[in-house]
Amino acid sequence: MSNSIHSDMQQTVRVSSRRFEQSPFHDCWANEHTVMGVYAGRYYSVFNGEDVSDAYWALRRKAVLYDVPERPVEISGPDAVAFLERVFARRISSLKQGRGRYAIACTPKGGVFMDGILFRLAENRFWYVQPDGALETWLHAHSAEFDVTVSDPHSRVLQIQGPASVDIMRAASGGTIDESMGYFHSGFFKIGGQEVYVSRTGWTGELGFEVYTQGDATDCPMLWHCLLEAGEPHGMKVGSISSMEIRRLEAGILDNGTDFDISMTPFEAGLDAFVDLDKTDFIGRSAILDGKSGTRIYGVKCAEATPAYHGEILDGEQAVARITAGAWSPYLNAGIGYARFQTAENWAGKNLSMKTTQGKTVACEIVELPFYDKEKRIPRGLDKTVP
Repeated sequence: MSNSIHSDMQQTVRVSSRRFEQSPFHDCWANEHTVMGVYAGRYYSVFNGEDVSDAYWALRRKAVLYDVPERPVEISGPDAVAFLERVFARRISSLKQGRGRYAIACTPKGGVFMDGILFRLAENRFWYVQPDGALETWLHAHSAEFDVTVSDPHSRVLQIQGPASVDIMRAASGGTIDESMGYFHSGFFKIGGQEVYVSRTGWTGELGFEVYTQGDATDCPMLWHCLLEAGEPHGMKVGSISSMEIRRLEAGILDNGTDFDISMTPFEAGLDAFVDLDKTDFIGRSAILDGKSGTRIYGVKCAEATPAYHGEILDGEQAVARITAGAWSPYLNAGIGYARFQTAENWAGKNLSMKTTQGKTVACEIVELPFYDKEKRIPRGLDKTVP
């Protein structure tokens, strides 16, 4: 079964690298089979010639090392907290140093502009790890009234994901990182003698960590090989986005610009839990209050086929939704994906149909997200059963 758009090897083009940023880890994993994508102005590995199912099971049972393209942006200065309270829909002042928090930014009309993780590195110093999109431009446009500096720390991000990630990070850090590091906790640590920023977060729904380099101060190949050496006894593999994509779908993790965009409110995107309406003055608040509605994004599950990107979901003969992402889940032994419905109704539990890439119509089930582990017991380290 084929996986989603991230592993579509047919629609590829040759692109000049001049306007995009090549990873400093590129030579550590690239080979003749590598297919690249561009995200946040950075190249990343869509596919690396690996057995995607094998990498997926390594992620579930051992660990996988990923070089990912997310781009940290630094916001610092005396008015950093006040500025971030204005920009983001979630409360920022209560975020403690050494912690991260998922936060979304909305447009004045209430659409979801950006989502990502905000880390508090110091009292008035924050990093927002953004996906694709013009975040820096947006921040500059709204910063006129605030004494803040928006800058690029030139940090690259690695993810070590999977149940063996704690043991790997313990070995790589000389014991300073272990299971006592809480979910969404973060801080500066030394790995192989180099200072990096580490968080217990990820994009897979598995127990895992992210490692943030410190610009030119980090010897990236040395860091990579240090992590590989620590991971080897635990069966860690190197993966592309293809295996990560399957797992993020299972975990109900949405992708900005793919699954939702500025035309959707946080309520329609199912992100209303991350909107603190008791805040009185964040961008888009009035529009969100005026336009509250139900969720339009649901999971789709099919025993016969993988949901096709932009494929139609049918209720009888009527098209009611489109697929935004899809993959074959080895764990669920089914095709899974996200369906973006035209109207906000309670679609969960309905048996509908979908169009395959071959034009065939097959039965599918609409479900609530995520597909399993709704309480996030796996990434929190509370469920250590291995599938």
